[in-house]
Amino acid sequence: MSVAPAVAAPPPPAQDHPDNKLWIDEQIWGHRLWDSQSPWLILMEFLVVAEAQHRAGTLLADGSPYRLQYRPRKRMYLRNILYNNESLVRIAERYADDGTAWAKWLEWMGENAQAVPSRDFSYLRARFPSFREFVALVGMLRSSTIEAGSNKRWSSRFVFPFGPHALYEDLNVASGNASREYIYFGLPGELLYQMLARSDRAGELATHFGRAFEGGDPSDRLLGKMQPDIPEDVHVRGNSYLPFERHPCFDALAEDWAAILGQGLPRFDAYPHLATLGALHILLYQLRVAAEVLGEDRPSLVCEVVAPRKTLVRELSVASYARNDGLPARAVERYVASIGESEEWLRAAVEPDGFALCKALMSGRVRWPQKPDDYVGPPEPERLLADLRRTALARHRQHVAQVHRSYGTGVGLVSRRGTNRFRYAPTDAFLKAVILANVEVRMEFSAFLALLHERYGLVFGDREAAAVLEAGDVDFKAFQANADRLERRLKALGLLRRLSDACAYVENPFRRAAR
Repeated sequence: MSVAPAVAAPPPPAQDHPDNKLWIDEQIWGHRLWDSQSPWLILMEFLVVAEAQHRAGTLLADGSPYRLQYRPRKRMYLRNILYNNESLVRIAERYADDGTAWAKWLEWMGENAQAVPSRDFSYLRARFPSFREFVALVGMLRSSTIEAGSNKRWSSRFVFPFGPHALYEDLNVASGNASREYIYFGLPGELLYQMLARSDRAGELATHFGRAFEGGDPSDRLLGKMQPDIPEDVHVRGNSYLPFERHPCFDALAEDWAAILGQGLPRFDAYPHLATLGALHILLYQLRVAAEVLGEDRPSLVCEVVAPRKTLVRELSVASYARNDGLPARAVERYVASIGESEEWLRAAVEPDGFALCKALMSGRVRWPQKPDDYVGPPEPERLLADLRRTALARHRQHVAQVHRSYGTGVGLVSRRGTNRFRYAPTDAFLKAVILANVEVRMEFSAFLALLHERYGLVFGDREAAAVLEAGDVDFKAFQANADRLERRLKALGLLRRLSDACAYVENPFRRAAR
């Protein structure tokens, strides 16, 4: 399958992102990859950006490589009602009289609501027939909370994205004021948005999401009734940077999302798969770009279909995971080494004031060192370069190096089940997502295995293993048994069956049902 080559984007202005004292991870992958964000919250951040751009009439329209700016909603009235409202049920149980219940609750909200221009929630009385019905509807909406079992603060909790009224940015509320927070919306969602905007399916995806934002879902209309008809203070956001105008990873992501959205599934069915595939493709983007920096082939991911006992495939999967997990750090080292190998550096280093010239060159290239105490070693270019390598790797290990493990476990690709070491061992939910994205109706099993390797680098069977592993590592019987376990597992999930010609076929259950 031919793919368009990657095209680099121009760097951001030097004065942007002043809080970033070192700019290496960002030049390789963008600003920023963030390991603390789950696949669901990456999707939510993407939807917040997309809804804001839809309002602006620029949904997935990439007019310029830099920079993305958008105006997300805060929806603080709604969020107080859903998540900063501990008295609601207690008041409903205590006061049978409707008028008294409303009065007591409005009084409580008048004293406890946070980060709203006015603590007046009386507009709700005219919008709901009774206080008890209001309480029941709030409970229904709360039950759809994303990652409901987490212990996130109330201003970082999110209702299911039924439509535009369900979308708002992550905020930190302190002393009654709300400010932008970068813990749960750490910018991967902005990167995801830009990847799709720069893909060859951007127009098609814009049509799908435009319908979703205008569809008038009943639950979304209900969320709209819980917010007052007053103008909202909306701030300009956008702090991300994607260093490629084009990349094959962007098109692969867009193809998967277009395939899911093109099946007409309800949001509750489609969005979990979008979350899985979105984070997966960011993970694959990180690994592939790291390999490109190193001048190596696209990484392969040897997958074990979990067996009762340890197998050779498990050992190879552990090794495959460990090798890929080290790719990003090696890319950082190679990037630092390339500075010292550049003509500018080599010329500057032999000048009488070589250290000062190299220091200025380095600062202009990676924004380090900036302050006198950033580097306190001897005035030698080689020592300066070594200190940059140490500093860059230490910073890289804090978050970007953890993305492979964090996103891999989040999407159900990486696991330690049955062992104390990480390896690739896909879950049922992961397998279902890639089937829905790639199997239109039915696909022969061996062709499906080949497709998984071609599109994602996933290795399950002996043919794919022979193509990527050293000859001495390929145990054909072990990989055939691994593929057989996958076949049985897909059959148990209702995603595969054998026909009269004795061939096994992987099936898309939604498309099969529609025939």
